[in-house]
Amino acid sequence: MRERLNMHLIVPVIITFLCAGFMWIPTTGAQELKGVDAVAKKIADDCKLEVEEQMNLLMTSGRLTLGQLFDTFYIPVQDTNPQKFHTAYDTIFDEVLQKILDKYLVKDERVTFVVVTDKNGYVPTHNTKYSQPLTGNQDVDILNNRTKRMFNDRTGLAASRNTEPFLLQKYARDTGEKMADISVPIMIRNQHWGAVRVGYKL
Repeated sequence: MRERLNMHLIVPVIITFLCAGFMWIPTTGAQELKGVDAVAKKIADDCKLEVEEQMNLLMTSGRLTLGQLFDTFYIPVQDTNPQKFHTAYDTIFDEVLQKILDKYLVKDERVTFVVVTDKNGYVPTHNTKYSQPLTGNQDVDILNNRTKRMFNDRTGLAASRNTEPFLLQKYARDTGEKMADISVPIMIRNQHWGAVRVGYKL
């Protein structure tokens, strides 16, 4: 109940609080964005249009059904830590969506990642640079193979479940590094599938 309540605290104002050593500042709604935030929003919006188009094409071509596209039966990938999962659609997404995500990743040098995530924080397909073959060395793999994981932390779920035009979350880490994440919702046949997330340096 507490988690459900927290999700509804995302309102069109700036909320600031300290949690686990960093500052979480979500911004949603119709606020005017400037600078790199506006650039990231444009990247997210353009990517979303292509992603939605491809998802619809996958259904009209018969490669996926609506039920498969909204599949939440996550099949654990053996011997992975953090745990990875397969779904009815993740392999097809690797083939069809990864090149789109990669195209938007290089739109601005400050962009760190561009991904799609379902409403539960599941990332079926990541950028090629974060989808390198597993080595068995967790320290290496956690940096280079981040695909097919559940990013269901506070930030990940907020990004995945937001249905406002955008959600901007900024972080001031205890290292002094400033990062931001902007997400826009993906809608398929009037149903909320998840989001495009763009992470970038400030």
